[in-house]
Amino acid sequence: MANETPEDAKVVSQLKLYKLVESLSDGKFKNASDLLNDLLISVVDSDQFDLVGGRIWEFVPEKKAYILRSQYGEMSKIPDGYTLKIENNPFFSKVTAGRTYVKLETDEVLKESGIRMYSATGVGDRIKSNGKKYYQYILGFNAKESTETFYETLTIISGVATSAIKNLVSQNEQEKIRKDIKRAAEIQANILPDHKYRFSDFDIYGVCIPDSKVGGDYFDYIKNEDGDEERLGIVVGDAASKGLPAAIQALFVSGALRMGVSFGTKLSQLFAKLNKLVWRTFVFERFVTLCYCELHLSQNRLVLYANAGHCAPIHYRPKLDSFVHLDPTGGLLGLMENQKYRIENIRMHQGDVLVMYTDGITESQSRDGEQFGEERLHELIKKNHAESAKNIALLIIEAVEKFTVESHYNDDKTIVVIKRDEQA
Repeated sequence: MANETPEDAKVVSQLKLYKLVESLSDGKFKNASDLLNDLLISVVDSDQFDLVGGRIWEFVPEKKAYILRSQYGEMSKIPDGYTLKIENNPFFSKVTAGRTYVKLETDEVLKESGIRMYSATGVGDRIKSNGKKYYQYILGFNAKESTETFYETLTIISGVATSAIKNLVSQNEQEKIRKDIKRAAEIQANILPDHKYRFSDFDIYGVCIPDSKVGGDYFDYIKNEDGDEERLGIVVGDAASKGLPAAIQALFVSGALRMGVSFGTKLSQLFAKLNKLVWRTFVFERFVTLCYCELHLSQNRLVLYANAGHCAPIHYRPKLDSFVHLDPTGGLLGLMENQKYRIENIRMHQGDVLVMYTDGITESQSRDGEQFGEERLHELIKKNHAESAKNIALLIIEAVEKFTVESHYNDDKTIVVIKRDEQA
């Protein structure tokens, strides 16, 4: 496996940042206003973001303007209820087009308040006005400096806040869609493949345990429709939303991936197209992590892989007693419209074990809040590497369930174990 590149570290940082922002917005709120106010304060006060302050603007269609609803931080305050007409601020349309936008401030009142560089990100539904669409809310932040990392931070905040608002609204509609959710669970269960799969001298076993009736985790075994029996695709994905929206995303990405593989699309191009599809299709939802491994029946048993911000699969080589992680080769699907993805490879020697999983495995928590972690996963793989793929997978699931038996933390759990047979 190639050494970790700056791009790899960047993707890992994106994922950690995403989870941090998600934790800041995790709470019970009566309405979207309360949620955004709490998130604004938490983000500005956090040492992770280096922000001076922030403001919440709400779009009022009948006034064709954004109105200041809240402001927080160590900065000059502007009048409560201050109004920005969309006709005088074309950058609002640019926020809609790109989700996040950074501009030099031109409004005189804002400039007098010390705002020179204004960074904004759209949140919530998009409301149509004068033939154009505008985000329901704009979160404006002031930082000491504007960087590419800051731009990505705002984009992540936008995705998390939008999804949190939609989840808040959906909580009031749960009973009405209960039957639909039940049906969706049946459909989702039907599209998952059989647990066990045999591919030449590869023993494969996968299992997916949703936290609720429907979830965003999934796995699949993808055979080529052109009759090529020399390669097999194995995918594990995690749509970071919750409930039905996550299930819809998972179904969408799974179907698009299957179609792309069937057309023989080059993997790097396929992932770039998937990313653009997710970015354009799920503008109000969160992002998707995805890892695809392609087993080849070449003499050296080559495994090609692309990893879009997903948990790094673990490759254990018993003969060397070594662990290698298949780190991300590109960003989370849907983070930004245009992203590039690398294709890397490993070799599966006889007796080698490759474990693909979602974060519901390693981030499961004990009653005291301790995470299961990669170290425990390493120990289980090493201890049980001589077992079948099925036994390895089930032993890991059993260990995680025991570890979290008294925990209030729950998440979807998915694992796929690939083992190459020992020498006959």
